[in-house]
Amino acid sequence: MISRLRTVLDRTEGASAVEYAIIVSLVAAVIVAVVFILGTRTKSLYSTSNSCLQSQGSGC
Repeated sequence: MISRLRTVLDRTEGASAVEYAIIVSLVAAVIVAVVFILGTRTKSLYSTSNSCLQSQGSGC
């Protein structure tokens, strides 16, 4: 009985699932940050291009 209890308590499958969940959440956070940064820069680039096109290219 004690041997069976020890084998149940020594299993590590749950720990690896938690570790995978942490890794997935970190990867998701990095993806969100990159999309946010690139989105802001892309919006700025398109705004600049739009301004140049509206002024017909003078001064750009």
